[in-house]
Amino acid sequence: MDKLVSDQAEGLRRLLARSGSRVIAVTGGSLGAGCTATVMNLAVALAQQGKDVLVIDECLGDKSVSAMLGSVRGAGNFAAVMRGEMTLDEAALRHALGFSVLGASRAHREGYGAAQFSAVLHGSADIVLIDAQLDQQGHLSALAMQAHDVMVVTRMAAQAITDAYACIKRLHYVHAIAQFRVLVNHVQSVQDARTAFANLAGVAGRYLAVALEDAGCIAADARMARAEELSRCVVDAFPSTPAARDFRHLAAELQYWPMRPAMSPQTPWMAPAAVTAAQHADQPSAQHA
Repeated sequence: MDKLVSDQAEGLRRLLARSGSRVIAVTGGSLGAGCTATVMNLAVALAQQGKDVLVIDECLGDKSVSAMLGSVRGAGNFAAVMRGEMTLDEAALRHALGFSVLGASRAHREGYGAAQFSAVLHGSADIVLIDAQLDQQGHLSALAMQAHDVMVVTRMAAQAITDAYACIKRLHYVHAIAQFRVLVNHVQSVQDARTAFANLAGVAGRYLAVALEDAGCIAADARMARAEELSRCVVDAFPSTPAARDFRHLAAELQYWPMRPAMSPQTPWMAPAAVTAAQHADQPSAQHA
């Protein structure tokens, strides 16, 4: 009987998880947090678990997902999909590891709204991962604002945690995001990661009334750097290492995160001066963050 109930529960979870494409925007509070590596490794891990994955690469450059794959073909095709001149399958680059990549530079994203973005975000993919590029003010693009979840990646260093808090606060005030997921990267101890997350969540809840959800942690692993040197993902190149196992665990878990409504394109916008004033209100000291 217990086995039957367990099977039914698992079936229900899978049914609920596949109610349309799950869209996750991945960003970080500081350079070097590991956002792009997180997107790449999650894409590979999800593909290995049988999921149809689309990566939208907003951060085109030498260290982007497209560049790491050895090609930026398709970087200019995003606008063609928006205009209806190409299908998503025609525009996206299909990688041998089983996921697709579509470059979406800032110039090609501008001028489009939620209706046009739906052609990309609500296609056949089970999961859409956006390697989100923040603008000069630290705001999400109109495309990334369509995500169901915003995952902030941070490292364990004190400054990185402080930067992550600043990122969360800024995105909360600008986009009215009430909940974020936090992934702690490059950790030596799971307990240390949990403590860091608990402290960050406590400050965010106290000063911002923002809920943080623990997305888990990724172990510090020298093979991560070696995989990058090889233009590979650690999940593929060194699958038995601690970081690879952590990415596979995160990939399995995120499929069952509660599906929340995407952020509204009508999210209230605050003028830069108003944002600055709001950010300094009830400002916690750096030691709290």
